[in-house]
Amino acid sequence: MMKTGAVRVLGTMSGTSLDGVDAAEIVTDGVTIREFGESRYRAYWEAEREVLRSALGRWPGEPGVAEAAAVVEVAHLEVMAQFPDVALAGFHGQTLAHEPEARGTHQVGDGARIAEGLGVPVVWDFRSADVRMGGQGAPLAPAYHFALAKWMKARAPVAFLNLGGVGNLTWVDPRQPGAEVPGALLAFDTGPANAPLNDLMQTRCGQPFDEGGRLAARGEVSAEILERFAEHRYFFRVPPKSLDRNDFAALSTEVAELSDADAAATLAAAAAVGVVRGAEHFPTPVERVLVTGGGRKNPVMMAMIREGLGCTVDPVEAAGLDGDMLEAQAFGYLAVRVARGMPTTFPGTTGVGAAVGGGEISYPPGAR
Repeated sequence: MMKTGAVRVLGTMSGTSLDGVDAAEIVTDGVTIREFGESRYRAYWEAEREVLRSALGRWPGEPGVAEAAAVVEVAHLEVMAQFPDVALAGFHGQTLAHEPEARGTHQVGDGARIAEGLGVPVVWDFRSADVRMGGQGAPLAPAYHFALAKWMKARAPVAFLNLGGVGNLTWVDPRQPGAEVPGALLAFDTGPANAPLNDLMQTRCGQPFDEGGRLAARGEVSAEILERFAEHRYFFRVPPKSLDRNDFAALSTEVAELSDADAAATLAAAAAVGVVRGAEHFPTPVERVLVTGGGRKNPVMMAMIREGLGCTVDPVEAAGLDGDMLEAQAFGYLAVRVARGMPTTFPGTTGVGAAVGGGEISYPPGAR
């Protein structure tokens, strides 16, 4: 258990878009946000990205998993070593497979090795406890979103939308006294976001993503494909609910015969449809949606979301936040909560039966 009061902690995130490792400091007591600190980014090299891509969907002991873990650990240690003044670190690792209602959830990267390399305690394996207790294990950032809404002094419900490899939404009622209060949070994955589009760009254009949405802007959306996508059974499930990166793999197959531009436009539209369908589940409407993740930099995707939602949709920078580092900050925040025995997931965020404090803590040799 950590000392009381606010501490400087480092959080990291490597998402399903496979672009690289985000690392960010935050000063927090696990409830309130006191200060945002420095941040760094370490991109994966293409060879590393290919190792990770080849291991997607695999489980412990299967071919390629050990190699993926080594890539994740090396990349994280390189960037995390640039933060010498933190008391604790949160290490999410890299999700390879996620089947909460079947085989479980699988993130590679050994927190004990990270702790040994850094010389500070490391909180990791954030999802497994929630899944063991019957939860979806995702999304994990809502507790942090609640703290951000308080930091913003929001007076009415607001939504946070993360457009990473998979999209997810958090509906927050900041009028509630805490994230653990019933009705304070509702969170769930919306559908594919950047992952199919990034895969398309890599395969067809040799580029990691559609920079500035330029390719999608030249294309025409396939109404037929989009209509079938909108009727997917996932959108009719009541949240909380979560997805694996490859749960909508058929979408990539469907756009295979389209031109590059039309395929990109259709995949961007599919991401927007998932968000719009997700907002239908909000307990009450919101006046504002704040967007984080790489998708907020795609003006085509953002315009489609604005049109579908009919409310203000802004990058989180409009609220004074860092959309590139918000997820990394979240895992620093969650690390403090784990270290202090506080819950990190709730019935309204993962569907778990009761609030759960997930995460393992590894200490550097001789530190405990």
